[in-house]
Order: sequence, then C-alpha cells, then structure tokens
Amino acid sequence: MTVPHVPAALDDTDRAIINALQGEFPICERPFAAAAEPLGLTEAQLMTRVERLLSNGTLTRFGPMFQIERMGGAFCLAAMAVPEDRYDEVTQTVNAFAEVAHNYRREHALNMWFVLATETAAGVEGAARAIEAATGLPVYLFPKEREFFVEMRLRA
Repeated sequence: MTVPHVPAALDDTDRAIINALQGEFPICERPFAAAAEPLGLTEAQLMTRVERLLSNGTLTRFGPMFQIERMGGAFCLAAMAVPEDRYDEVTQTVNAFAEVAHNYRREHALNMWFVLATETAAGVEGAARAIEAATGLPVYLFPKEREFFVEMRLRA
C-alpha cells in the first residue's frame, strides 16, 4: 500500500532556501558557505536545513543535473504494466537497481514509469533486461528522440 506524502510546514527561511537554490549553485571550495551568505545564514545552518528538507520529504533530491551523454553514459525513460497486487513488491525490486534514477506511479495501463541511467548506452538495455528477469514483467523503453530544455522553477 502506498502512503500519501504529507508535506512538512515551511517557514520563511525554508522558502527562501528553496527559491534561491533552484538553478545556480556556487562552484567553489565552499559552495554552501557562498550560497548561505545572501540568505543571511551560516554554512552550517544552510546545510542543516537542506538535510532536514531532504529527510522530511519536502525535497526529494538536491544535486546537479548532468547531461549524461556528454560523459559517455545514457539514460532512458522506461515503463511497466504492474499488477496492482504486486505493485509494492515490484516497486521495491525496481528501486533496488542502482540504474533506476527515479520511479513514478501513473494512472495508466503502464502504471510504473522510471528513468534508467547507466554508464554506457548498452547499459540501458542490460538494466531493462535485468529488471525483467527480477520481476517477470516486460520493461518498455522510450529513448529520447529530441532534447528540449525547459527551465522550471517552483516558488515555495
């Protein structure tokens, strides 16, 4: 059974952090110190708050976005049709693969969608076949045909 996420309450500082850290993040010896200064925080305060926002589920990820193909790797959108009575079990199995970047439930015949990220283009196919072997269910791959950059910033 999937338990719905209940968002944590945000204070004004949490909102300022979320709004400020979308997009540019300093590349320097102490990036959290540099990012904390315009927020009126110390490096330690910023790091503690980001860790709390991650641990309470307000943020699901904090890190860089890479163009993996430029580094020789590959990624691919994948989907599966998972029987409802096996959904939780299959989710745990799929998410245990290091190649699975993130996984989403959808109201569709293909009700599980996830991204495979691998070190090589051949790794995508290998990961998909390994997931099929582990779950007994087919994995459908939807490789990128064109890339679009959509900058999306959400105000907290």
